[in-house]
Amino acid sequence: MILRILSPISRILRSKSRSTISARGSNPQMASENIRLIQKRKRVNFRLINVSGFQTDLLEIQSHDATMNVLFIPGNPGVVSFYTDFLESLYELLGGTASVTAIGHIAHTDKNWESGRLFSLQEQINHTISFIEQELQDVKVPIVLVGHSIGAYIALEIFKRSKAIYCIGLYPFLAVNTASSTQSFIKRISASRAICAAISSLGAFLGMLPTEISRFLVKKSMGKSWSSYAVELMSTHVLQYHTLQNMLFMAMTEFQALPEKPDWDFIRSKKEQVTFLFGNDDHWGPLHLYKEICKEVPDVRVEVEREGLTHAFSCSEAGSIWVAQHVSYLINNNTQNLKTI
Repeated sequence: MILRILSPISRILRSKSRSTISARGSNPQMASENIRLIQKRKRVNFRLINVSGFQTDLLEIQSHDATMNVLFIPGNPGVVSFYTDFLESLYELLGGTASVTAIGHIAHTDKNWESGRLFSLQEQINHTISFIEQELQDVKVPIVLVGHSIGAYIALEIFKRSKAIYCIGLYPFLAVNTASSTQSFIKRISASRAICAAISSLGAFLGMLPTEISRFLVKKSMGKSWSSYAVELMSTHVLQYHTLQNMLFMAMTEFQALPEKPDWDFIRSKKEQVTFLFGNDDHWGPLHLYKEICKEVPDVRVEVEREGLTHAFSCSEAGSIWVAQHVSYLINNNTQNLKTI
């Protein structure tokens, strides 16, 4: 994401999937529901907590009569505030019956809490597991995991070791896409600490520019579909040296850790408890992987979003609401029989 704003690299990495949200598939009922959500939804609460010695950003909406707890795991960057509209919409669409929590990645924050230390993909996985053990171990209601991009991979890894009953992967990055020139390029630059330092320094410089200039550059690079709040977050949280260094280091370890094929055996064993949503044009979760999943695990629920959203769905309010509607439908229709497991 950040590489798009660092010209001339941005021209190389400009994603083909960047398109505006089409009206195809919309209907009056969805439109009225969207308006209701915007006007009446309950706001998330930001909380900074210590998890195993690391400062951690949380967004949460607590339900007084919760029948489940939804834990959301972001992609890379793991700045949870990007998902504010999505989380608030999801809470409302679940009728206030679920507590919704999103956990940020270590050092993907506006403040340099960890003094420049870099954290790998495995360390971020361990961090989320520690959070569950610390904050959710005594929760009496079932846990549902929802992950976006590399967060979907993290969610699956946590699913193997937790008491969660259901796992949803959104635009999932589950395996290295060897056919993607964009991924190949990111892999090469993330492997060079010198290039990463240069990119991080340039990004930090852009972040220190006057607010109007910084936001203008972000808006021009990311496209008109981004909300003003997402543009602000990019300027304040992502365009910082420590955040960019951690994003690129985590990306390097993602390419090192992820296989060329997902863990088919585990997905088969949990086929009633796992579901995926792919994008129509997304190199992180390509359609050939969607087809592979359908072939290898024909009974698993997997769908393709064809509304014209981007991989960064949470950076527009319309994208956040559409995906929240999809996730709420999956939870409402697929977890009732699992709550007794």
